[in-house]
Amino acid sequence: MNTIYDICVVGSGAGAGPIIYELAKAGKKIIVLEKGEHYKREDFSKDEIAYTKRSIVTPNLNDEYHTIIENNDEYTTTQANWDFWNGSIVGGSSNFMSGFFHRLHPNDFQLKTKFGTIKGANIEDWPINYEELEPYYDKVEKIVGVSGYTTPHKYESPRSSKNFPYPATTEHPIVHLIDKSAQKIGFTSVVTPRAILSQDIQNRDKCYYSNYCGSYGCSSGAKGSAREALINPALKTKNVTLITNAFVIKLKEQNKKIVSALYIDKNKNIKKEIFAKTFIVAGQAIETSRLLLNSSTNNFPNGLSNNSGQVGKNLLFSGGGVVNGTFDENSKISLKDLMTEGYFVNRVIKDFYFFDKQKGGILELLFEHANPIRKANKEKWDQDGNLVWGEELYKKLFYTFNKQKKLSIEIFNDWLPNDNCNVSIDKYRVDKYGINVAKIAIGSHPQNEIIGDKLAKKAVKLLETMGAKNINGNISPYPPQNLQAGGCRFGNDSKTSVLNKYCQSHEINNLFVTDGSFMPTGGSVPYTFTIYANSFRVADYLKKIL
Repeated sequence: MNTIYDICVVGSGAGAGPIIYELAKAGKKIIVLEKGEHYKREDFSKDEIAYTKRSIVTPNLNDEYHTIIENNDEYTTTQANWDFWNGSIVGGSSNFMSGFFHRLHPNDFQLKTKFGTIKGANIEDWPINYEELEPYYDKVEKIVGVSGYTTPHKYESPRSSKNFPYPATTEHPIVHLIDKSAQKIGFTSVVTPRAILSQDIQNRDKCYYSNYCGSYGCSSGAKGSAREALINPALKTKNVTLITNAFVIKLKEQNKKIVSALYIDKNKNIKKEIFAKTFIVAGQAIETSRLLLNSSTNNFPNGLSNNSGQVGKNLLFSGGGVVNGTFDENSKISLKDLMTEGYFVNRVIKDFYFFDKQKGGILELLFEHANPIRKANKEKWDQDGNLVWGEELYKKLFYTFNKQKKLSIEIFNDWLPNDNCNVSIDKYRVDKYGINVAKIAIGSHPQNEIIGDKLAKKAVKLLETMGAKNINGNISPYPPQNLQAGGCRFGNDSKTSVLNKYCQSHEINNLFVTDGSFMPTGGSVPYTFTIYANSFRVADYLKKIL
Protein backbone atom coordinates (compact mmCIF):
# COMPACT_ATOMS: atom_id res chain seq x y z
CA MET A 1 0.00 0.00 0.00
CA ASN A 2 1.30 3.45 -0.92
CA THR A 3 2.08 5.90 1.87
CA ILE A 4 0.03 9.07 1.54
CA TYR A 5 1.87 12.05 3.03
CA ASP A 6 0.19 15.21 4.26
CA ILE A 7 2.44 17.36 2.09
CA CYS A 8 4.81 16.72 -0.78
CA VAL A 9 7.31 19.51 -1.41
CA VAL A 10 9.15 19.69 -4.73
CA GLY A 11 12.45 21.49 -4.19
CA SER A 12 14.17 22.61 -1.01
CA GLY A 13 15.31 26.20 -1.51
CA ALA A 14 14.09 29.50 -0.08
CA GLY A 15 10.50 28.94 -1.21
CA ALA A 16 10.36 25.44 0.27
CA GLY A 17 12.30 25.88 3.52
CA PRO A 18 9.72 27.84 5.56
CA ILE A 19 6.92 25.45 4.51
CA ILE A 20 8.96 22.44 5.59
CA TYR A 21 10.06 24.10 8.83
CA GLU A 22 6.65 25.37 9.94
CA LEU A 23 4.52 22.40 8.89
CA ALA A 24 6.94 19.86 10.35
CA LYS A 25 6.76 21.68 13.69
CA ALA A 26 2.96 21.57 13.37
CA GLY A 27 3.11 17.77 13.17
CA LYS A 28 2.38 17.29 9.47
CA LYS A 29 4.03 14.38 7.66
CA ILE A 30 6.10 15.87 4.85
CA ILE A 31 8.09 14.37 2.03
CA VAL A 32 10.64 16.53 0.23
CA LEU A 33 11.82 15.66 -3.27
CA GLU A 34 15.14 17.32 -4.03
CA LYS A 35 16.91 16.97 -7.35
CA GLY A 36 20.41 17.16 -5.87
CA GLU A 37 22.48 15.95 -2.93
CA HIS A 38 22.29 16.81 0.76
CA TYR A 39 25.57 18.57 1.47
CA LYS A 40 26.71 19.13 5.03
CA ARG A 41 28.82 22.01 6.33
CA GLU A 42 31.99 19.97 6.17
CA ASP A 43 31.34 19.27 2.49
CA PHE A 44 31.66 22.94 1.58
CA SER A 45 35.14 24.11 0.68
CA LYS A 46 36.57 27.27 -0.83
CA ASP A 47 37.55 25.40 -3.99
CA GLU A 48 37.22 27.81 -6.89
CA ILE A 49 37.63 25.06 -9.48
CA ALA A 50 34.81 23.01 -7.98
CA TYR A 51 32.31 25.76 -7.26
CA THR A 52 32.81 28.37 -9.96
CA LYS A 53 34.88 26.77 -12.72
CA ARG A 54 33.33 23.30 -12.78
CA SER A 55 30.26 23.52 -10.61
CA ILE A 56 29.71 20.33 -8.66
CA VAL A 57 26.28 21.44 -7.47
CA THR A 58 24.49 22.00 -10.77
CA PRO A 59 23.76 19.64 -13.69
CA ASN A 60 26.24 19.18 -16.49
CA LEU A 61 25.00 21.19 -19.47
CA ASN A 62 25.64 18.23 -21.73
CA ASP A 63 23.07 16.29 -19.71
CA GLU A 64 20.55 18.99 -18.83
CA TYR A 65 20.17 22.35 -20.49
CA HIS A 66 17.69 25.00 -21.56
CA THR A 67 16.76 26.44 -24.93
CA ILE A 68 17.13 30.21 -25.32
CA ILE A 69 15.15 32.48 -27.63
CA GLU A 70 16.83 35.84 -28.23
CA ASN A 71 15.86 38.26 -30.99
CA ASN A 72 14.17 35.43 -32.92
CA ASP A 73 17.35 33.33 -32.72
CA GLU A 74 17.20 29.96 -30.96
CA TYR A 75 20.10 28.11 -29.34
CA THR A 76 20.76 25.86 -26.35
CA THR A 77 22.55 26.87 -23.17
CA THR A 78 25.02 24.08 -23.96
CA GLN A 79 25.94 25.80 -27.21
CA ALA A 80 26.28 29.15 -25.44
CA ASN A 81 27.86 27.72 -22.25
CA TRP A 82 25.21 29.71 -20.40
CA ASP A 83 24.03 28.15 -17.14
CA PHE A 84 20.57 28.85 -15.67
CA TRP A 85 20.98 26.24 -12.91
CA ASN A 86 21.57 27.76 -9.48
CA GLY A 87 22.34 25.00 -7.02
CA SER A 88 20.70 21.60 -7.34
CA ILE A 89 21.28 20.58 -3.73
CA VAL A 90 19.30 20.69 -0.50
CA GLY A 91 18.80 24.39 0.22
CA GLY A 92 19.11 25.30 -3.45
CA SER A 93 20.71 28.55 -4.48
CA SER A 94 20.28 29.98 -0.96
CA ASN A 95 23.51 28.09 -0.13
CA PHE A 96 25.46 30.32 -2.49
CA MET A 97 23.88 33.76 -2.06
CA SER A 98 25.79 36.81 -0.85
CA GLY A 99 22.96 37.39 1.60
CA PHE A 100 21.84 40.94 0.73
CA PHE A 101 18.51 41.03 2.61
CA HIS A 102 16.61 44.18 1.67
CA ARG A 103 12.85 44.37 2.12
CA LEU A 104 10.58 45.50 -0.67
CA HIS A 105 9.24 49.02 -0.25
CA PRO A 106 5.47 49.42 0.31
CA ASN A 107 5.18 51.07 -3.12
CA ASP A 108 6.60 47.93 -4.76
CA PHE A 109 3.30 46.23 -4.05
CA GLN A 110 1.39 48.88 -6.04
CA LEU A 111 3.59 49.90 -8.95
CA LYS A 112 0.68 50.12 -11.38
CA THR A 113 -1.40 52.27 -9.02
CA LYS A 114 1.51 54.48 -7.93
CA PHE A 115 3.32 54.99 -11.24
CA GLY A 116 0.88 53.95 -13.94
CA THR A 117 1.32 51.67 -16.91
CA ILE A 118 4.37 51.47 -19.16
CA LYS A 119 3.87 50.59 -22.81
CA GLY A 120 4.94 47.01 -23.48
CA ALA A 121 5.16 46.08 -19.80
CA ASN A 122 2.64 43.83 -18.01
CA ILE A 123 2.76 45.56 -14.64
CA GLU A 124 0.11 44.59 -12.09
CA ASP A 125 -0.35 45.41 -8.41
CA TRP A 126 0.18 42.61 -5.91
CA PRO A 127 -2.94 41.10 -4.29
CA ILE A 128 -1.34 41.73 -0.88
CA ASN A 129 0.26 44.83 0.62
CA TYR A 130 3.44 45.44 2.57
CA GLU A 131 1.62 45.38 5.91
CA GLU A 132 0.54 41.78 5.27
CA LEU A 133 4.09 40.66 4.54
CA GLU A 134 5.93 42.72 7.15
CA PRO A 135 5.46 40.29 10.09
CA TYR A 136 7.05 37.59 7.97
CA TYR A 137 10.04 39.73 7.03
CA ASP A 138 10.46 40.14 10.78
CA LYS A 139 10.14 36.39 11.29
CA VAL A 140 12.80 35.65 8.68
CA GLU A 141 15.22 38.04 10.37
CA LYS A 142 14.83 36.18 13.65
CA ILE A 143 14.66 32.56 12.44
CA VAL A 144 16.93 32.58 9.38
CA GLY A 145 19.19 35.13 11.03
CA VAL A 146 19.83 38.60 9.61
CA SER A 147 22.63 40.84 10.84
CA GLY A 148 22.38 44.56 10.36
CA TYR A 149 21.87 48.03 11.72
CA THR A 150 18.88 50.26 11.06
CA THR A 151 19.69 53.56 9.43
CA PRO A 152 16.99 56.23 9.07
CA HIS A 153 16.26 56.73 5.39
CA LYS A 154 13.26 57.95 3.42
CA TYR A 155 13.10 54.68 1.46
CA GLU A 156 13.62 52.28 4.34
CA SER A 157 10.46 50.18 4.84
CA PRO A 158 8.58 50.34 8.17
CA ARG A 159 9.63 47.75 10.75
CA SER A 160 7.77 46.09 13.61
CA SER A 161 11.09 45.37 15.37
CA LYS A 162 13.23 48.40 16.06
CA ASN A 163 16.47 46.74 15.05
CA PHE A 164 17.86 43.56 13.53
CA PRO A 165 18.27 40.55 15.82
CA TYR A 166 22.04 40.44 15.27
CA PRO A 167 24.63 43.24 15.00
CA ALA A 168 25.99 44.06 11.57
CA THR A 169 28.83 41.90 10.28
CA THR A 170 32.35 43.31 10.63
CA GLU A 171 33.08 46.04 8.10
CA HIS A 172 36.05 46.57 5.84
CA PRO A 173 37.93 49.86 6.45
CA ILE A 174 36.88 51.18 3.02
CA VAL A 175 33.42 51.92 4.44
CA HIS A 176 34.83 55.11 5.99
CA LEU A 177 35.84 56.37 2.55
CA ILE A 178 32.47 55.34 1.13
CA ASP A 179 30.54 57.16 3.86
CA LYS A 180 32.66 60.32 3.58
CA SER A 181 32.45 60.39 -0.22
CA ALA A 182 28.73 59.71 -0.29
CA GLN A 183 28.05 62.52 2.15
CA LYS A 184 30.18 64.90 0.09
CA ILE A 185 27.95 64.46 -2.98
CA GLY A 186 24.66 64.31 -1.07
CA PHE A 187 24.22 60.52 -1.09
CA THR A 188 23.19 58.56 2.02
CA SER A 189 25.10 55.33 2.61
CA VAL A 190 23.09 52.69 4.46
CA VAL A 191 24.35 49.58 6.26
CA THR A 192 23.51 46.45 4.25
CA PRO A 193 21.57 43.81 6.21
CA ARG A 194 22.88 40.30 5.54
CA ALA A 195 21.55 36.82 6.12
CA ILE A 196 24.87 35.98 7.73
CA LEU A 197 25.28 35.55 11.47
CA SER A 198 27.61 37.93 13.29
CA GLN A 199 27.14 35.96 16.53
CA ASP A 200 27.02 32.28 17.42
CA ILE A 201 23.57 30.82 17.99
CA GLN A 202 22.39 27.32 18.79
CA ASN A 203 23.88 24.82 16.32
CA ARG A 204 25.28 27.57 14.08
CA ASP A 205 28.61 29.40 14.31
CA LYS A 206 29.14 33.03 13.39
CA CYS A 207 30.87 34.16 10.21
CA TYR A 208 34.64 33.67 10.21
CA TYR A 209 35.22 36.09 7.28
CA SER A 210 36.93 33.69 4.91
CA ASN A 211 36.66 36.14 1.98
CA TYR A 212 34.86 33.40 0.01
CA CYS A 213 31.12 34.01 0.44
CA GLY A 214 29.07 34.69 -2.70
CA SER A 215 29.03 31.58 -4.93
CA TYR A 216 30.34 29.41 -2.08
CA GLY A 217 28.60 27.27 0.53
CA CYS A 218 29.17 28.16 4.18
CA SER A 219 31.18 25.78 6.37
CA SER A 220 30.35 27.51 9.67
CA GLY A 221 26.56 27.63 9.41
CA ALA A 222 26.57 31.42 9.46
CA LYS A 223 24.89 31.90 6.10
CA GLY A 224 21.09 31.71 6.35
CA SER A 225 20.49 29.07 3.72
CA ALA A 226 17.24 27.11 3.71
CA ARG A 227 19.30 24.00 4.40
CA GLU A 228 21.06 25.39 7.44
CA ALA A 229 18.38 27.56 9.03
CA LEU A 230 15.19 25.64 8.24
CA ILE A 231 15.46 22.17 6.72
CA ASN A 232 18.09 20.70 9.03
CA PRO A 233 16.09 21.76 12.11
CA ALA A 234 12.89 20.42 10.52
CA LEU A 235 14.51 17.03 9.98
CA LYS A 236 15.01 16.75 13.74
CA THR A 237 11.23 16.68 14.26
CA LYS A 238 11.15 13.26 12.55
CA ASN A 239 8.17 14.50 10.53
CA VAL A 240 10.19 15.06 7.35
CA THR A 241 11.27 12.46 4.83
CA LEU A 242 13.94 13.86 2.53
CA ILE A 243 14.64 12.09 -0.75
CA THR A 244 17.64 13.41 -2.66
CA ASN A 245 18.59 12.84 -6.30
CA ALA A 246 14.85 12.87 -7.01
CA PHE A 247 14.10 14.71 -10.26
CA VAL A 248 10.34 15.34 -10.38
CA ILE A 249 9.20 15.04 -13.99
CA LYS A 250 5.40 15.11 -13.69
CA LEU A 251 2.56 15.86 -11.30
CA LYS A 252 -0.42 13.57 -11.81
CA GLU A 253 -3.93 15.04 -11.63
CA GLN A 254 -7.38 13.50 -11.20
CA ASN A 255 -10.63 15.44 -10.88
CA LYS A 256 -8.71 18.71 -10.58
CA LYS A 257 -6.62 17.45 -7.67
CA ILE A 258 -2.94 16.51 -7.69
CA VAL A 259 -2.67 12.91 -6.49
CA SER A 260 1.00 12.11 -6.94
CA ALA A 261 4.44 13.24 -8.05
CA LEU A 262 6.42 11.10 -10.46
CA TYR A 263 10.18 11.36 -10.14
CA ILE A 264 13.28 9.79 -11.57
CA ASP A 265 15.64 8.30 -9.01
CA LYS A 266 18.88 9.63 -10.46
CA ASN A 267 20.96 7.01 -8.63
CA LYS A 268 19.05 4.08 -10.13
CA ASN A 269 17.60 5.82 -13.20
CA ILE A 270 14.14 4.42 -12.45
CA LYS A 271 10.79 6.16 -12.01
CA LYS A 272 9.03 6.29 -8.65
CA GLU A 273 5.75 7.81 -7.47
CA ILE A 274 4.87 9.71 -4.30
CA PHE A 275 1.30 10.25 -3.07
CA ALA A 276 0.19 13.15 -0.87
CA LYS A 277 -2.81 15.27 0.05
CA THR A 278 -1.19 18.65 -0.74
CA PHE A 279 1.63 19.55 -3.12
CA ILE A 280 4.03 22.48 -2.87
CA VAL A 281 6.14 23.29 -5.93
CA ALA A 282 9.27 25.33 -5.26
CA GLY A 283 11.82 24.39 -7.90
CA GLN A 284 12.89 27.94 -8.88
CA ALA A 285 10.96 29.92 -11.45
CA ILE A 286 12.10 28.38 -14.74
CA GLU A 287 11.95 24.76 -13.62
CA THR A 288 8.65 25.25 -11.79
CA SER A 289 6.98 26.48 -14.97
CA ARG A 290 8.62 23.64 -16.89
CA LEU A 291 7.21 21.04 -14.48
CA LEU A 292 3.66 22.40 -14.67
CA LEU A 293 3.78 22.70 -18.45
CA ASN A 294 5.15 19.17 -18.80
CA SER A 295 2.33 17.82 -16.57
CA SER A 296 -0.54 18.17 -19.05
CA THR A 297 -3.72 16.14 -18.47
CA ASN A 298 -7.19 15.89 -19.99
CA ASN A 299 -8.42 18.62 -17.64
CA PHE A 300 -5.33 20.74 -18.31
CA PRO A 301 -4.17 20.03 -21.88
CA ASN A 302 -1.79 23.01 -21.89
CA GLY A 303 -0.19 22.19 -18.53
CA LEU A 304 -1.33 22.08 -14.93
CA SER A 305 -3.17 25.15 -13.67
CA ASN A 306 -2.75 26.66 -17.13
CA ASN A 307 -6.24 26.95 -18.60
CA SER A 308 -5.67 30.69 -18.30
CA GLY A 309 -2.54 30.38 -20.43
CA GLN A 310 -0.54 32.26 -17.79
CA VAL A 311 1.94 29.58 -16.65
CA GLY A 312 5.40 30.60 -17.77
CA LYS A 313 4.34 34.15 -18.65
CA ASN A 314 5.92 37.31 -17.25
CA LEU A 315 9.20 35.73 -16.21
CA LEU A 316 11.37 38.07 -14.15
CA PHE A 317 15.10 38.45 -13.71
CA SER A 318 16.81 41.60 -12.40
CA GLY A 319 17.60 44.74 -14.33
CA GLY A 320 20.84 46.61 -13.89
CA GLY A 321 24.46 45.60 -14.10
CA VAL A 322 27.74 46.57 -12.47
CA VAL A 323 30.15 49.52 -12.34
CA ASN A 324 33.75 48.88 -11.21
CA GLY A 325 36.64 50.97 -10.01
CA THR A 326 40.10 50.11 -8.68
CA PHE A 327 42.02 51.36 -5.65
CA ASP A 328 45.74 51.01 -4.96
CA GLU A 329 48.59 52.34 -2.82
CA ASN A 330 48.03 55.85 -4.19
CA SER A 331 44.34 55.99 -3.23
CA LYS A 332 42.57 57.86 -0.43
CA ILE A 333 42.86 54.78 1.79
CA SER A 334 46.10 53.32 3.15
CA LEU A 335 47.39 50.20 1.42
CA LYS A 336 47.30 48.30 4.72
CA ASP A 337 43.61 49.10 5.22
CA LEU A 338 42.80 48.51 1.56
CA MET A 339 44.29 45.02 1.52
CA THR A 340 42.40 43.90 4.64
CA GLU A 341 40.81 40.59 3.69
CA GLY A 342 37.50 38.97 4.51
CA TYR A 343 35.40 41.76 5.98
CA PHE A 344 32.27 42.97 4.23
CA VAL A 345 31.83 46.32 2.50
CA ASN A 346 28.27 46.43 3.90
CA ARG A 347 27.08 49.61 2.20
CA VAL A 348 24.16 50.31 -0.09
CA ILE A 349 22.82 53.53 -1.64
CA LYS A 350 19.01 53.66 -1.64
CA ASP A 351 18.58 57.34 -2.49
CA PHE A 352 17.44 56.50 -6.04
CA TYR A 353 14.96 53.72 -5.28
CA PHE A 354 12.39 56.17 -6.62
CA PHE A 355 13.55 59.20 -8.63
CA ASP A 356 12.45 61.37 -11.54
CA LYS A 357 8.87 60.31 -10.71
CA GLN A 358 9.62 56.71 -11.71
CA LYS A 359 10.91 53.51 -10.19
CA GLY A 360 14.68 53.39 -9.73
CA GLY A 361 16.86 50.95 -7.81
CA ILE A 362 19.75 50.44 -5.42
CA LEU A 363 23.55 50.60 -5.60
CA GLU A 364 25.11 47.74 -3.62
CA LEU A 365 28.84 48.08 -2.92
CA LEU A 366 31.16 45.07 -2.64
CA PHE A 367 34.64 43.93 -3.55
CA GLU A 368 34.93 41.57 -6.48
CA HIS A 369 34.75 37.94 -5.43
CA ALA A 370 38.07 36.56 -4.21
CA ASN A 371 38.42 33.86 -6.93
CA PRO A 372 42.21 34.01 -7.54
CA ILE A 373 42.18 31.86 -10.69
CA ARG A 374 39.72 34.21 -12.35
CA LYS A 375 41.70 37.28 -11.26
CA ALA A 376 45.01 35.82 -12.43
CA ASN A 377 43.59 34.70 -15.76
CA LYS A 378 42.67 38.30 -16.62
CA GLU A 379 46.31 39.37 -16.31
CA LYS A 380 47.75 37.13 -19.03
CA TRP A 381 46.97 39.69 -21.76
CA ASP A 382 48.36 43.15 -22.28
CA GLN A 383 46.30 46.16 -23.39
CA ASP A 384 46.77 45.20 -27.05
CA GLY A 385 45.54 41.65 -26.52
CA ASN A 386 48.99 40.07 -26.63
CA LEU A 387 49.91 37.18 -24.35
CA VAL A 388 52.38 38.09 -21.62
CA TRP A 389 54.66 35.82 -19.61
CA GLY A 390 57.81 35.78 -17.54
CA GLU A 391 58.79 38.87 -15.55
CA GLU A 392 56.06 41.02 -17.11
CA LEU A 393 53.38 38.52 -16.05
CA TYR A 394 54.92 38.22 -12.59
CA LYS A 395 54.80 41.99 -12.09
CA LYS A 396 51.18 42.17 -13.19
CA LEU A 397 50.18 39.34 -10.86
CA PHE A 398 52.10 40.79 -7.92
CA TYR A 399 50.42 44.16 -8.38
CA THR A 400 46.93 42.66 -8.78
CA PHE A 401 47.16 40.52 -5.66
CA ASN A 402 49.18 42.78 -3.38
CA LYS A 403 48.69 46.40 -4.42
CA GLN A 404 45.14 46.73 -5.77
CA LYS A 405 41.49 45.96 -5.07
CA LYS A 406 38.50 46.30 -7.35
CA LEU A 407 35.36 47.76 -5.80
CA SER A 408 32.13 46.92 -7.59
CA ILE A 409 28.79 48.67 -7.40
CA GLU A 410 26.05 46.23 -8.34
CA ILE A 411 22.94 47.92 -9.67
CA PHE A 412 19.55 46.35 -9.00
CA ASN A 413 16.46 47.74 -10.71
CA ASP A 414 13.13 46.26 -11.75
CA TRP A 415 13.02 43.82 -14.64
CA LEU A 416 9.69 44.77 -16.17
CA PRO A 417 7.43 41.80 -17.00
CA ASN A 418 6.69 41.66 -20.72
CA ASP A 419 5.43 39.33 -23.44
CA ASN A 420 8.94 38.65 -24.69
CA CYS A 421 10.21 37.17 -21.43
CA ASN A 422 8.65 33.81 -20.63
CA VAL A 423 9.05 30.05 -20.24
CA SER A 424 7.55 27.46 -22.57
CA ILE A 425 8.37 23.85 -23.45
CA ASP A 426 10.75 22.89 -26.23
CA LYS A 427 8.78 20.18 -28.04
CA TYR A 428 11.83 19.01 -29.98
CA ARG A 429 14.59 18.86 -27.34
CA VAL A 430 14.88 16.61 -24.30
CA ASP A 431 17.43 16.20 -21.50
CA LYS A 432 19.33 12.99 -20.71
CA TYR A 433 16.23 11.64 -18.95
CA GLY A 434 14.04 12.13 -22.02
CA ILE A 435 12.11 15.07 -20.51
CA ASN A 436 11.33 18.10 -22.68
CA VAL A 437 13.52 21.02 -21.68
CA ALA A 438 12.38 24.55 -20.90
CA LYS A 439 12.52 27.19 -23.63
CA ILE A 440 13.34 30.62 -22.22
CA ALA A 441 12.59 33.86 -24.06
CA ILE A 442 14.83 36.52 -22.52
CA GLY A 443 13.44 39.74 -23.96
CA SER A 444 14.31 42.76 -21.83
CA HIS A 445 12.00 45.79 -21.76
CA PRO A 446 13.88 48.97 -22.86
CA GLN A 447 12.99 50.68 -19.57
CA ASN A 448 15.25 48.22 -17.72
CA GLU A 449 18.33 49.66 -19.39
CA ILE A 450 17.13 53.27 -19.29
CA ILE A 451 16.90 53.11 -15.50
CA GLY A 452 20.07 51.03 -15.25
CA ASP A 453 22.02 53.66 -17.18
CA LYS A 454 20.72 56.44 -14.92
CA LEU A 455 21.78 54.50 -11.85
CA ALA A 456 25.16 53.71 -13.40
CA LYS A 457 25.86 57.44 -13.67
CA LYS A 458 25.23 57.76 -9.93
CA ALA A 459 27.60 54.87 -9.29
CA VAL A 460 30.31 56.47 -11.43
CA LYS A 461 29.92 59.75 -9.55
CA LEU A 462 30.43 57.97 -6.22
CA LEU A 463 33.51 56.08 -7.43
CA GLU A 464 35.00 59.26 -8.88
CA THR A 465 34.49 61.06 -5.57
CA MET A 466 36.19 58.15 -3.79
CA GLY A 467 39.18 58.54 -6.12
CA ALA A 468 38.78 55.23 -7.94
CA LYS A 469 40.73 54.50 -11.10
CA ASN A 470 39.86 52.48 -14.21
CA ILE A 471 36.13 53.11 -13.77
CA ASN A 472 34.04 51.07 -16.15
CA GLY A 473 30.58 49.58 -16.23
CA ASN A 474 28.17 47.32 -18.01
CA ILE A 475 24.40 47.77 -18.10
CA SER A 476 23.07 44.89 -20.12
CA PRO A 477 19.76 43.57 -21.48
CA TYR A 478 20.97 40.08 -20.64
CA PRO A 479 19.47 38.58 -17.48
CA PRO A 480 21.49 37.44 -14.47
CA GLN A 481 20.76 33.72 -14.29
CA ASN A 482 20.82 33.57 -10.48
CA LEU A 483 17.90 35.98 -9.99
CA GLN A 484 14.70 34.34 -11.24
CA ALA A 485 11.06 35.05 -10.41
CA GLY A 486 7.65 35.19 -12.07
CA GLY A 487 6.06 32.65 -14.38
CA CYS A 488 3.21 31.73 -12.01
CA ARG A 489 2.16 35.15 -10.76
CA PHE A 490 -0.43 35.47 -8.03
CA GLY A 491 -3.49 37.72 -8.26
CA ASN A 492 -7.20 38.00 -7.63
CA ASP A 493 -8.27 37.36 -11.23
CA SER A 494 -7.97 33.73 -12.35
CA LYS A 495 -7.95 34.84 -15.99
CA THR A 496 -4.75 36.85 -15.62
CA SER A 497 -2.93 34.97 -12.85
CA VAL A 498 -2.07 31.38 -11.90
CA LEU A 499 -2.30 31.60 -8.11
CA ASN A 500 -4.50 33.30 -5.55
CA LYS A 501 -3.14 35.57 -2.81
CA TYR A 502 -2.05 32.52 -0.78
CA CYS A 503 -0.07 31.09 -3.70
CA GLN A 504 -2.71 28.41 -4.15
CA SER A 505 -3.63 27.45 -7.70
CA HIS A 506 -6.88 29.06 -8.86
CA GLU A 507 -7.76 25.79 -10.61
CA ILE A 508 -6.28 23.06 -8.38
CA ASN A 509 -6.82 23.75 -4.71
CA ASN A 510 -4.25 21.27 -3.35
CA LEU A 511 -1.46 22.78 -5.45
CA PHE A 512 0.70 25.67 -4.19
CA VAL A 513 3.74 27.41 -5.70
CA THR A 514 6.03 29.12 -3.18
CA ASP A 515 9.30 29.92 -4.92
CA GLY A 516 9.80 33.28 -6.65
CA SER A 517 7.34 32.28 -9.39
CA PHE A 518 4.48 33.98 -7.53
CA MET A 519 5.88 37.52 -7.92
CA PRO A 520 4.06 39.84 -10.40
CA THR A 521 6.94 42.33 -10.15
CA GLY A 522 10.29 41.89 -8.50
CA GLY A 523 11.22 45.17 -6.88
CA SER A 524 14.72 46.60 -7.09
CA VAL A 525 16.40 44.24 -4.63
CA PRO A 526 17.47 40.57 -4.67
CA TYR A 527 14.48 38.24 -4.29
CA THR A 528 15.50 35.71 -1.64
CA PHE A 529 14.36 37.66 1.44
CA THR A 530 10.89 38.22 -0.03
CA ILE A 531 10.62 34.57 -1.14
CA TYR A 532 11.42 33.47 2.41
CA ALA A 533 8.90 35.89 3.92
CA ASN A 534 6.12 34.91 1.54
CA SER A 535 6.74 31.22 2.17
CA PHE A 536 6.35 31.77 5.92
CA ARG A 537 3.09 33.60 5.16
CA VAL A 538 1.79 30.71 3.06
CA ALA A 539 2.86 28.27 5.79
CA ASP A 540 0.57 30.07 8.25
CA TYR A 541 -2.31 29.72 5.78
CA LEU A 542 -1.59 26.02 5.30
CA LYS A 543 -1.63 25.44 9.05
CA LYS A 544 -5.14 26.88 9.14
CA ILE A 545 -6.61 24.83 6.28
CA LEU A 546 -4.84 21.46 6.59
